Amino acid sequence: MTYTQRWQELLDLAPGPGALKHSGGPWTGASGTADELGVRAEGCRRSLATGHEGVGTACAGLTSLASLRAVLTSWEERLTAVRDECAQLTGALSKVAKELGETDTAVGRSFGGARPDGGHR
Repeated sequence: MTYTQRWQELLDLAPGPGALKHSGGPWTGASGTADELGVRAEGCRRSLATGHEGVGTACAGLTSLASLRAVLTSWEERLTAVRDECAQLTGALSKVAKELGETDTAVGRSFGGARPDGGHR
């Protein structure tokens, strides 16, 4: 199962329309977490590359060098994919937070003239 398919599977488990209460807080927090994860993934990718500098020369002639390079390339690709996905999620989650926050604010304002006891201000 691909990463995208897994996310879709999780989204399909969510309650139907009207079943969720929302505010900008959780979405903003999720956006920040995605951003932080993306930054850390990039830092790890760079550290991995730095840690492997000179390995080609030091391990010249060893049969394991090709395997080491393949593993390094695989991890670099994975970490790049995580970084890129996190960047996409950061923007999307921020957009949702902004849209929901603006909706919540507009709905709140629409009740500004009503009082709990049914009177008007």
